[in-house]
Amino acid sequence: MSDALVLAIDNGTSSTKCLVVDDRGQVVGRGQAPVSLATPKPGWVEQDANEIWASVCRAVAEALDPATAKRVVSVGISTQRESCVIWDRRTGEPLTPVLSWQDQRTENVCASLRASGHGGVIRRKSGLPLDPMFSAAKARWLLDHLPSGQVRAKAAETCIGTIDSFILSRFGGDAVIEAGNASRTQLFDVVNARWDEELLSIFSVPLAAMPRVVGSTGPFPVTKGLSPLPDGVPVGAVMADSHSALFAHGAFAPGPVKATHGTGSSVMGLVDRKAVSNGDSGAPGVCLTLAWQIEAPMLAFEGNIRSAGSTLIWAAELLGVDMQELARLAATAVDSRGVYLVPAFGGLGAPWWDASAVGIVSGVTFGVTRAPVARAALDSIAHQIADVLDAVRASGAPVERLLVDGGPTRNDQLMQFEADMVGVPVERTDVAELSAMGVAHLAGISADLFTMEGLARLDRGGTAFKPTRAPEDRLHERKAWTQAVARSRGLAIP
Repeated sequence: MSDALVLAIDNGTSSTKCLVVDDRGQVVGRGQAPVSLATPKPGWVEQDANEIWASVCRAVAEALDPATAKRVVSVGISTQRESCVIWDRRTGEPLTPVLSWQDQRTENVCASLRASGHGGVIRRKSGLPLDPMFSAAKARWLLDHLPSGQVRAKAAETCIGTIDSFILSRFGGDAVIEAGNASRTQLFDVVNARWDEELLSIFSVPLAAMPRVVGSTGPFPVTKGLSPLPDGVPVGAVMADSHSALFAHGAFAPGPVKATHGTGSSVMGLVDRKAVSNGDSGAPGVCLTLAWQIEAPMLAFEGNIRSAGSTLIWAAELLGVDMQELARLAATAVDSRGVYLVPAFGGLGAPWWDASAVGIVSGVTFGVTRAPVARAALDSIAHQIADVLDAVRASGAPVERLLVDGGPTRNDQLMQFEADMVGVPVERTDVAELSAMGVAHLAGISADLFTMEGLARLDRGGTAFKPTRAPEDRLHERKAWTQAVARSRGLAIP
């Protein structure tokens, strides 16, 4: 044993969390600071880049004291993905708001590019469908609304980046972006792991304004301005938050699939590089992304679900209860009594990618009470994850078990229903703060505190939920859900 420590910084949509991890992988310190969201217009979701940086500083200060700060040998940073901001390269000051991954203001940009026939090449090269969630359309919108935006970008006076690159820019030095985060911009050739000139041209984003792409273990600038952490501590790892959660689960080969249950859901698993054709994961409606790059780039499929935990918050407000009462109501319902809630509040993500879909509650009769509606809200999370896994299975990719994390997974009723709907064991980890822990593990590898082999053998504890429903019952439930989704999309009922 040594007295060396790893500091993990995890910036999410609503807060920045910090973990201090020792060489046995045990958490010995924590910090957290909130981050606010602004919604100036319907569909617009913004954050303040300076507030994000301030939350990083506060969370670090809470997690460390002067004594433990001196023992930190490596820093890991995981961040929300797709959110985009432009800052001044000389001063480091942000010039625009951060457009959140949830922001939908660029639908017109996407619609115009789709009408111009660019959707196919964008999907083929980036691995991602043309959708407002990704960074490229956000970058285009910001450039269009920043005075002299194109001129300054072409002159390399400004930098366009995701949250990881903005945080790293506060340490000084050359602007860099981690490869996994870069793969979520839609400006990146996911198979060849580099910025793509054709994609940049399609979105009218100058290459001169883009940060340099580096692997998940760098090289990165050393830390600066994170008191009480001394300046000059190496940044050993940077990862996108969902990718970091996959790493924390120890899913280092195809087969295990991770489902993070947060505001939305990310369903992700590694794929065999030999099975990848250009930017196609092989599963219709499912993205291809770069999970991490330690030596060779590791590719993964991913299904992005827009509303999971946020569905429960909406349902609780609709029914006039708090989250605990919503769970109690759902627990009193044996099933949803034919009620289905399709949470297409901002359209549907994977595997449908239908921006025109609308949220609906179907199957309502006079006999329906609050309990079936609460149950339908809970069930919608499992059904959406099953939609993604059904698409993955259809491609021939293995789905051996589902590894879950996030707040909603504390609900045993949801976990059992999820196991029944996906048809494989669901394993809920006891490890909290998966995004922070994953990047702590990788930063520890950079500092020679951990090895991949040791992490693969790590006992992560947890609870397993095995499918209990008969196959015909699952098929009946899934068919009824598929019909509700079709109603949401305005399609003929299958």
